Parts: sequence; C-alpha cells; structure tokens
Amino acid sequence: MNQSSLATVDQPKIKTSQGKGSKWLSHRSLDEWSLGAVLMIGVLALFICVVLPIYTLLSKSIENKAGEFVGLANFSHFFATPSLYNAINNSLLIAFLSTFIVTTLSFLTAYGISRTRIPFKGLFRTILVLPILAPSLLPAISLVYLFGNQGIIKELLMGESIYGPIGIVIGSCFWTFPHALMIMLTALANTDARLYESAEVLGASPIRTFFTVTFPAAKYGIISVAFVVFTLVITDFGVPKVIGGQFNVLATDIYKQVIGQQNFEMGATVSVILLLPAILTFITDRWLQRRQSALLTSKAVPWVAPKRLWLDRTFFALMVLVSVVIVGIILMAVYASLVTFWPYNLSLSFNNYNFDLMDGGGWDSYWNSIQMATFTALIGTGFIFFQSYLVAKLKGFQLLKWCFHLFAILPLAVPGLVLGLAYIFFFNAPNNPLNGIYGTMTILVVCTISHFYTVCHLTATTALKQIDAEFESVSASLKVPQIKTFWRVTLPVCMPAVLDIASYLFVNAMTTVSAVVFLYSYHTSLASVAVLNMDDAGDIAPAAAMAVMIMLTCMVARLVHWLLGNVLLKHTQSWRQK
Repeated sequence: MNQSSLATVDQPKIKTSQGKGSKWLSHRSLDEWSLGAVLMIGVLALFICVVLPIYTLLSKSIENKAGEFVGLANFSHFFATPSLYNAINNSLLIAFLSTFIVTTLSFLTAYGISRTRIPFKGLFRTILVLPILAPSLLPAISLVYLFGNQGIIKELLMGESIYGPIGIVIGSCFWTFPHALMIMLTALANTDARLYESAEVLGASPIRTFFTVTFPAAKYGIISVAFVVFTLVITDFGVPKVIGGQFNVLATDIYKQVIGQQNFEMGATVSVILLLPAILTFITDRWLQRRQSALLTSKAVPWVAPKRLWLDRTFFALMVLVSVVIVGIILMAVYASLVTFWPYNLSLSFNNYNFDLMDGGGWDSYWNSIQMATFTALIGTGFIFFQSYLVAKLKGFQLLKWCFHLFAILPLAVPGLVLGLAYIFFFNAPNNPLNGIYGTMTILVVCTISHFYTVCHLTATTALKQIDAEFESVSASLKVPQIKTFWRVTLPVCMPAVLDIASYLFVNAMTTVSAVVFLYSYHTSLASVAVLNMDDAGDIAPAAAMAVMIMLTCMVARLVHWLLGNVLLKHTQSWRQK
C-alpha cells in the first residue's frame, strides 16, 4: 500500500469525532506530546550543561574578585602583561606550524591509501590511527626520553632543546594526525573516473591533472582538516604542559592562573580569548561546508588507481616512514615505562606500574577512569541517540528542535579547558541547586558528555537521515506508538552508528585531560590527570606507565567494539544480506 492510499484510508479516522478514529487521534496526540516533553528535557539539559556554564564564564571575565562589574579591565590587564600577551603569539605560532605539517602529511598519506596501489594498506591505516587511542601526554613523555637532556637520540636536534616549540609541535602533530587523516580519507574516498579519462584524452600531464581534478575535489576536506587541527592544537593543554618548558601558551596560562595563582577572573579572561579562535574556525568551517557541492553523481564511474611504479614506491616509502615514527614514539613510551631507573639502570621491570607508591596518582585513578568512561559511553550514547532521533523524526516542535540543534552544535566551538573552567564557576556557586554534584563522578561524566556531544550528535543525525520517514507514517497508520517504532525499527537499523558513538565516547573519556583537569577531587582523580600529576612530581616513568595503561585500555575497548559489533550486527543487520 503506497503513501497516497494510506492517506486516503486515514482521512476518515481523523475527521471522526467518536469511535475508533477518535481513540486513535487522542492516542497519537498523547504519544507526540510525551515525546515532545522528552525533547524539552533534552533542551533543558543542554541549556544547563552547556549554555549556562559558558554564560557564567563570560560573566566572570568582566568581574573582579569581589564579583563587581569592571568591564574590559581584565582584558586590558592581560594585554598589558608581556608574558601573558606573548602567550597569544606563541599559541598562534605553534598552531600554524602544526596545522601546515599535519595537513600536508595527512593529505599525502590519505592519497597513498586511496589513490595508489601500495601494498599493506590495511596495516598502514591501522598504524596511522593508533595515536587517537593514547592521551596527548604520551607523545610528550616519549619525546622527553628520545630528545630530552638524557634522551637516547638527543644529538639529532643538533643542540636545540626539545623543551619548547619544537617539542610542542612534534607532540601536537602526533596526536592530531589521526583526526586529520580520517577526514582526509573521506575527502579522497570517492571520485569520478570520467574526469581522469577526460584529462587523459585532452593530453593533460599528471601534475596538471592533479591540480585540476584531484586537488579541487578534495579542497573542502583540506580546509576542514586545517581548521580542525588548528583548533585542537591552539586549545590543547597536555603537550605544552609536559614538554613546553618556559614556552607559555594560552592553554597553560589558564592552568597557571587558576591552579597556581587562584586567579579565577584572569583565568576566565584568558579562556574567553582562547574561545575566540575556536569559534572563528568553527564558523568558517560551517560556511565552507555549505558551499560544498556534490562531486559524485548517480552517473559517476568508480575510479581505480592505475599502476604507477615510481609513484607507488614513493608513497610506500612515505607510509613506512610515518608509520615508523608513530610506532617508535609509542614503543618508546612502553619501553620507558618498563625501565627500572632511567638512564642508570636499564633493566626491565614492572616497578613503575606500582602506582600506589607514586605521588600524584594510583590504581584508584585508573579504575575511576574506567568507571567514568563506562558511564559516559552508556549514558551519553542513550541520551544523544534518542534525542537526535526526536530531532530528526518527531513531527512538529520546530522551535524546540532548532534550540536543541543549536545547543548541540555549541560544544564543538568550546575547548575542553574552557568548558572545565566554566563548570567550576557554574556548578561550584553556592546558590546553584546543582552544587551537590561538584567534586563527584557525576560532574565528570556530565562534562565529558557535553565536551564531545557535537560529533556524536552529528553522527547520529547523519545515520537517522538515511532512514525514510515512511516508517513513521506507516507505524502511525497502524496505530503503533512511535517509541515502539524507534525500538523495533530505527535502533536496529542504526546499530552501527550507536556502537561508533559509544566507542568514541569511551575512548575520549579515557584520554581527555583538559575537560576534567579542573573538576576532579581527591576521590575522583582520573588516569589522564594522574599522568599529569606524576609528571609534575618528577615520576616520569610511572607517568609513561599510566599513559600506556590508558592506551592499552582503549585498544581493548576498540576490540570489544569490533567483537560486539559483529555479534549485534548479525542479529540486527541481516536484512542487508541478499
């Protein structure tokens, strides 16, 4: 039965004022209003967890310690202080250098995977995304052991110090590279073979074909990568904290103002300044994405990379080189965690994994991270996916949907360090009814979900938009509640996206530092924060050991995600099989 026949059948029911039609109408209205109320709860939750903390942070930046309005006095003081003002120039320098290096490398490696015939593509792809499973502190610690004052290959720096811009740039490139690679692979994944055939027929050289066909097709992906990397680097806290030395950046200045000097107003001021480039890059990226047009039409012919011996060998050598660097940094962290006493006693042992004897962290921190990441994955996935379903599939409530989508996109433009400080100002206020969750595991879970909300929301929304709205129309005509349609149809179909969201939340909850460094208490210290504290206390090898434990845990989580996906997808995706 098609849609027009369904509409014809349903019309008398809607006009009937009594009998079965009237019962169906009232039931349907109750169903819609119930789901609308749930959507309203979601809007209020995001308003409380995202909007109000940011508003409180902005208010603090124009107040003095007594809470009195002082206008732009804090900003004037910031720019009048040379050390603080220099942090802006340092942050921009690091961000631009890292963005150029990562954008170039990610494009070349993505091109090697998608546009050449090099062997072992699957292996290379796995190795290149490994840094995403490690906290940003891990590469900084490895670089200390490699190029520090007692590093094993410090001679390669030819007298330059790793403690400063060199170390920050290398560490930032390491942990942002997988994010850039995944975007670039998507940008280069599909192309129309007819364009390359036309270029060949017209006698275009390979170089000209690259600049007239390949590069224009990937330009929006390249621009997106540049903005993403720039934002990640300029807002990162972990790498410059460990290996920055006396080279101040905005993110570490916020930490020093809040933790070192208890100057919360100046911390809020620096946070607002740090917020500006993130918002600017976010707006520009959104604008560019709207200008992007479809490059793959229904008549497109899939392109198969031809054999180009010299080009394939060149890209194979590049892939080997990048993979060796990534694996080398990871293995250096593992080796450092096993060395008894660097560099005097290089015998291997597990003494550094006895975290309970170290300053700044213990095994309780590790188990707290497991608990926090699990709660974040379970609660966050359920809340995000169901609210995204309501936004995409619930009829009416347009104003609520608009507000929800706006609040859901906002966290993408807010750095984790800024959000964490905003949570202090908002939830630690004595007159806030939610003050009771401050210093508990709850606020860590809420902050982490809020911090990574946007990517998960967009993932869920993309998956839901691929499902025809006809399912809801048919269920309505059959008097089936929409929540039942969600449970029986939508959720099974979107199960791959649900598992991806859960895995994304778990891994990021394990590795995040900036979003939670201001919010933990003595009883809720996390593994990523313990790495930072042990490094501050001089226990660098135990810090490396804890970073390795975080990475191994994320690997296990990815393995569980893969195994669970195979089991669940066999039961929920069998309809895809012929």
